[in-house]
Amino acid sequence: MSQESLPQLRLVLAVSLDGRLAPADGGAAQLGGAGDRRVLEESLAWADGCLIGAETLRLHGTTCLIRAPDLLEQRHRAGFPPQPAALVVSRSGQIPGQLPFFQQPIDRWLLAPSSAAPLPGQASGQSQGQAPGFQRHLPLEPWPCLLSRLAAEGLKRLLVLGGARLAASLLREALIDELQLTLCPQVLGGPHSWVPLQEACAGSHWRLQEMRPLDGDELMLRYARHGP
Repeated sequence: MSQESLPQLRLVLAVSLDGRLAPADGGAAQLGGAGDRRVLEESLAWADGCLIGAETLRLHGTTCLIRAPDLLEQRHRAGFPPQPAALVVSRSGQIPGQLPFFQQPIDRWLLAPSSAAPLPGQASGQSQGQAPGFQRHLPLEPWPCLLSRLAAEGLKRLLVLGGARLAASLLREALIDELQLTLCPQVLGGPHSWVPLQEACAGSHWRLQEMRPLDGDELMLRYARHGP
């Protein structure tokens, strides 16, 4: 499958100086200040959709939205919906229906195996290809095939918002095109690295595209994948 048939993927994360996503005892990450929020929203404004791991969604309860008026206006002028679609990646298909995520003003897609158990409260007469609270339900398949299908659906630019296992699975197959990391002035320790320690990712080189100091002593670095 040619790289041209795949969407462009940008992994966006806020990480500690020692490369951790969350405190040592786990839980939802609370990294990043106002500057990080701005560069995150700029990437959201760039994207057609966002890939989110199911566990990350369960921990946070919501996904990120664009709030800056100038970025909302930018999408409006370009003819895009106010928010990129949220694509939840789940091997079980079990997403708690009470999450505030289901009240957010976004299109929700579920990427889960066709054999995944129905979500609680699923209506017996529900049409194929849908799940409660989601506008679309696409079956999980190997990443190149699934990404090609998403591109064919018009999702040409995708953000990867976490978690670590989702990011690692895409890095392992050299499918991430850009890394956007906000370094936050904290040292957290613990096991919660943004690439799980047991994962082996495809060897690659990265070329610096942008470096921007942010408020609160944070630093945004954006790299593009450069060769194998």
